[in-house]
Amino acid sequence: MTDYAKLDAWIDAHFDEEVKFLQELVRVPTDTPPGNNAPHAERTAELLKDFGLDAEKHAVPAQEVKDYGLESITNLIVRRQYGAGGRTVALNAHGDVVPPGEGWTHDPYGGEIEGGSLYGRAAAVSKSDFASFTFALRALEAVAKPAKGSIELHFTYDEEFGGILGPGWLLKNKLTKPDLMIAAGFSYEVVTAHNGCLQMEVTVHGKMAHAAIPTSGVDALQGAVKILNALYAQNTLYQQVTSKVEGITHPYLNVGRIEGGTNTNVVPGKVVFKLDRRMIPEENPVEVEATIRKVIADAAAESAGITVDIKRLLLANSMKPLAGNKPLVDAIQKHGGELFGEPVKAMGTPLYTDVRLYGEAGIPGVIYGAGPRTVLESHAKRSDERVVLEDLRRATKVVARTLSDLLA
Repeated sequence: MTDYAKLDAWIDAHFDEEVKFLQELVRVPTDTPPGNNAPHAERTAELLKDFGLDAEKHAVPAQEVKDYGLESITNLIVRRQYGAGGRTVALNAHGDVVPPGEGWTHDPYGGEIEGGSLYGRAAAVSKSDFASFTFALRALEAVAKPAKGSIELHFTYDEEFGGILGPGWLLKNKLTKPDLMIAAGFSYEVVTAHNGCLQMEVTVHGKMAHAAIPTSGVDALQGAVKILNALYAQNTLYQQVTSKVEGITHPYLNVGRIEGGTNTNVVPGKVVFKLDRRMIPEENPVEVEATIRKVIADAAAESAGITVDIKRLLLANSMKPLAGNKPLVDAIQKHGGELFGEPVKAMGTPLYTDVRLYGEAGIPGVIYGAGPRTVLESHAKRSDERVVLEDLRRATKVVARTLSDLLA
């Protein structure tokens, strides 16, 4: 029996245990916001200890977390050293998730299994890869332990807010510097590039007035409507800006939240909205932000008495492929193609992730893990998020075989 076959057999023999591990992870909420994620890290560390894996707990200072707008973050690192020389390969997955929202037919924290899928918030993105990465590591150590190199598990809790206090914090504080890394992803493609993201909060100021005498006020909502129309018009222009990276099309601007006014009989004096601008890898983030600010300012100037404050909430750069990622891509494509019975394409994704922070630190990485062909199929960030258990099983095998190759 080959080492690959032994790895596969070990994962099959322990797959029920892997599923139970994932269920336990899903059952501890990590809604971000509010972002009280230290309890999940504690629970994860307990479960890892049951497998003989000691997790270093790196708590981000409370004031730093509070200033960031979250409640608690403890990032975990598991280090497994096999011998002098060889590569250090890191596996990163994030535990923080958006709140469940409405429309669920399964308990978002139940980890329920139905029709071959496990349901729950973060079941697909990306607690599933806490499981796939952990059990790939365990399989490797059980049947084909490397003679050199090392593996690190990075379980972090800040992807939804941009990763600065997740991988960014670990890297800034020199707690890790792997040679290669694999980040949580989906099973049918290996992602080598992704979009950037700019998020901004725009506050439109007018002047409140009684609705019976509206001319005594300045309607902030009408001013906001002009600004929003100008911003949405940009999407037509963006369709003419296309990326050369397969899997990425064109930029897009979305307004995801809006609030304002005090009552139905009051001319609104303030409206606040938050926008999300996805940037293709070819775009310059500085130019993108400057253009959006100008569009907002020009539209606001059309309404007498309207003033605007603009605050940047997030600037996540795009991920561009680093030359050193070839061993990762080659191994994942080889084993993914064999185990899934179809080619695993190397391509880009319109998502943004905190993997870019490893790339910015000079660490070649790719995105690969347990999940379906598309974000849409996974229901990530929607109701009834799920992971197909057979995808979880096969992805775990792909990662285990890939680690075996990289540390051979």
